Amino acid sequence: MPIARFIAIVIDCHDPAGLARFWQEMLGGGVEPRTQSPDWVALNDVPGVGILAFQRVPESKTLKNRLHIDVDVTVIASSVEAAVALGAMPVGDVVEESTNRFQVMHDPEGNEFCFITSPNATP
Repeated sequence: MPIARFIAIVIDCHDPAGLARFWQEMLGGGVEPRTQSPDWVALNDVPGVGILAFQRVPESKTLKNRLHIDVDVTVIASSVEAAVALGAMPVGDVVEESTNRFQVMHDPEGNEFCFITSPNATP
């Protein structure tokens, strides 16, 4: 029997409202008004995640994340283009493996995430 229950992913950042807008455009969900403050914004009903929250911290990101978000997309190239328009940055080239194809990205505050697609999908 599990000892705990997963409830949310929380991302440390400098601008919770700004990063929440980015991820809301990327994944959907709605801002939870009862929990919104200058230091905290939570998106609820994010497909595949539930709650995705953003917490203000004073320090900047300095190293690679030990945890990152994988996002399923149909076409990597157009997804990269749309994410860049929202403030993301691609990192390196698309990587092709036997099980999938992926593109490492940085969100507007430098947090890593990956666009993932099947190997038979359009690059």
